[in-house]
Amino acid sequence: MESRVVHDQPTLTTDRLTLRPFVADDAFDVERLAGMREIADTTLNIPHPYPHGGAAKWIRLHGPAWIDGTSATFAIIGRKTGALVGAISLMIKREHRRAELGYWIALDCWNRGYATEASRRLIDFGFEFLGLHRIEARHFLRNPASGRVMQKLGMQQEGVERDWVIKWDRFESLAVYSILEPEWRAQPKRERAGAIGRGESR
Repeated sequence: MESRVVHDQPTLTTDRLTLRPFVADDAFDVERLAGMREIADTTLNIPHPYPHGGAAKWIRLHGPAWIDGTSATFAIIGRKTGALVGAISLMIKREHRRAELGYWIALDCWNRGYATEASRRLIDFGFEFLGLHRIEARHFLRNPASGRVMQKLGMQQEGVERDWVIKWDRFESLAVYSILEPEWRAQPKRERAGAIGRGESR
């Protein structure tokens, strides 16, 4: 099957990663990687078992969502290997200039700093090119590793949404983090996470 890139959605790069639009050929790897129970256990919306054909349907939603400005979803690709290592997205509310950051990383790629690296790049993109004012993120209280990622990104914890969702037939509380554009801009000058890929329209 021919791989077709979503029209006008950018490709972003970091030192170790490429963030690019998903293509149809990624569906098999998405089902294989996101289908692991450990991934579903730490995310709000990934089902387990992962339904056959579900990844292809999910990928087909990305193009229209990018075009209408409601989300920007990227495959996280290892630059050295070319392999899919996860997914990352911004769910956008343009009328309020805010978005929610979400991601998952393949189990065999945990503890390598990929979530922080990819998130930092997408936050830069959200503020610099999407004109966002606020980016927020949430994690299960029982998953403090995601909280440490958010802290590394300069996000501030705003509070806890108690018993906010049901996962595996039990209530889960969520920690809420956010960063505002002025706070992001005021961060100590650092090397940018990456650059705009070839063919990106700003």
